[in-house]
Amino acid sequence: MFTSVLMIEKALTSADVEFVTTLHGDEAVSFHVLLQPRGDQADRLLRAIDDIALGELDDAARERETPEGDAAKEPAEQALEVSLAALRSVGGRAEGRLVEDHPLDALKSLVDEVGADEVIVLTDPHYVEEFFHRDWASRARHKVGVPVLKLFSHSKA
Repeated sequence: MFTSVLMIEKALTSADVEFVTTLHGDEAVSFHVLLQPRGDQADRLLRAIDDIALGELDDAARERETPEGDAAKEPAEQALEVSLAALRSVGGRAEGRLVEDHPLDALKSLVDEVGADEVIVLTDPHYVEEFFHRDWASRARHKVGVPVLKLFSHSKA
């Protein structure tokens, strides 16, 4: 069985589930999902800049309304459960956890723990971080020791 660690930042949509579960054809895949709850003000600023870059000024103005820190934990837990259920509903094996502290350390630990064959980072575009190669996928490529595939989510956060 092929083992993928899937790093996400929000609940998977049905299109996301179809996308990641068909990447390996008919080969059985076991997913280990890591979900990063929303971060702090610095993350909010980067999200707002991304919104502006996409011409979505209304979204940039609403970034302040997005729960962060401890307030983001409950919505993140719900998003993780929805994502795991969606993966399982199409016959995939899936388990997951929230990232408590440092996302890349958690990713590296999980890759080692489960003997992952690959990492899939599924996020919305983060133009500022990507430009400076500070996004999860760019940084993970230097840390995890397995191939890292970066995919963009099929819906907005």
